Amino acid sequence: MLCIMRTTISLDDQLAKQVRREAEASGLSVSAFIAKILGDAIKRRNPPEAPPFRLVTVKGVHPRQGVDLDSPRALDALDDEARFGRR
Repeated sequence: MLCIMRTTISLDDQLAKQVRREAEASGLSVSAFIAKILGDAIKRRNPPEAPPFRLVTVKGVHPRQGVDLDSPRALDALDDEARFGRR
């Protein structure tokens, strides 16, 4: 069941005019507009918690002896040798 609490807030004249204009432009009552703005502000302050990070690893064989994994050219050369043979 939805419970609605009535409360009184104090706004300076300038802010009250802005709120009325924005509510009217949005097609909302002043109460609905204020409730929407407050709800949006609270959601931005408390973003949903990110899912925990999970590292996925794959079992495999070690790289061939003599291949430098920090050198992309060495890996390319190894791929080329496997595909086209050694010259």
